[in-house]
Amino acid sequence: MTESISLKTARRIALAAQGFGRIRPAAPARSHVRDAARRLGVIQIDSVNVVTRTHYLPAFSRLGDYPREALEAEAWGPRRSLFEYWGHEASLLPLETQPLFRWRMERARGGAMWTGLSRFGREKRDYIDGVLAEIERRGPVTGGDFAEGPRGAPGWWSWSDGKRALEWLFWAGLITTKTRNGFERVYDLTERALPARIIDLPTPYEADAQGELVRISARAMGVATAADLRDYFRLPLADARERIAELVEAGELTPVSVKGWRQPAYLAAGARSPRKVSGAALLSPFDNLIWARDRTERLFDVKVRLEIYTPAHKRAHGYYVLPFLEDEAITARVDLKSDRKAGTLLVQAAWREPDATAETAARLAEELKRMAGWLGLERVEVVGKGDLAGALESAISS
Repeated sequence: MTESISLKTARRIALAAQGFGRIRPAAPARSHVRDAARRLGVIQIDSVNVVTRTHYLPAFSRLGDYPREALEAEAWGPRRSLFEYWGHEASLLPLETQPLFRWRMERARGGAMWTGLSRFGREKRDYIDGVLAEIERRGPVTGGDFAEGPRGAPGWWSWSDGKRALEWLFWAGLITTKTRNGFERVYDLTERALPARIIDLPTPYEADAQGELVRISARAMGVATAADLRDYFRLPLADARERIAELVEAGELTPVSVKGWRQPAYLAAGARSPRKVSGAALLSPFDNLIWARDRTERLFDVKVRLEIYTPAHKRAHGYYVLPFLEDEAITARVDLKSDRKAGTLLVQAAWREPDATAETAARLAEELKRMAGWLGLERVEVVGKGDLAGALESAISS
């Protein structure tokens, strides 16, 4: 018979797998950031900078006020441990997993990418090959190298086709991000940008690579449905089903039922099931723990929606909203903005969730102050609405 586990147990397993509930290091360093990235397996990248860009936040949520330069060194420094590719979305991924995505790169060369770019690849392949040859000759390039000159005079290449060519080549794995200038990618040939020890690793069979990606997903989530496991690295549906079945047969995934979940789930081999999880963390809306709406609702009974693209008058909670994890529950959410000129972290709205406690406002205030200091801001100020705003303002000022 399939083992049944309670929702509370599933939640604790998931939190432990994601690195929550651990004592934060007194002085987080590059090694802690590197370990956190490997535990997660993938960190989503996003350009929105209203608080800070999202790829900085998962390490902060788990480690506290680590030096931001540590992530930059791991992602784009000369002795990096991460590389960029399409993992979940645009992502930072551990270098050693690069061979696991070569099947995706190969499929991309055959047209398996979003429709517009796939069509561009079919229609402009000679042009793309010319861009690749120019990068080989010229060395690292940026999107700025494709900007049009004054009055529409062409630059090195026309901006629109040049940018598309870079994106196609990136997806195909022929170029990658060597480093970044601010947030602008600096591209180079993959074999020049990544260490030889990674380039020289053998390319696994497609099924073996996908199986390893499911293993990483399972370890990072602890307990998950088939849809959860597939979504973590956006695997094709049929392939994910086959890999999950193979891992079940091998004893690496154990089918379980979680009370309240409609779909069957799978428990990762070796997943920890702590008696309790303690701690507090502000979560990026793109954090691995909550990036899937359905899974978040199943785990925490909270509906988390990204409202960036929702018209302002229709937003329920705000523009860039960070849920607040308090021990084993999401107890609040805050709409934040970094006012860098004023040196202030603005709380534009603060809302309670049903699991809020008498300590929620005080614990949230502590994390907001920690975040402000980490961002180089001097203070936290509540300037907006919400049923938690008053209590939070009092807690911040006390």
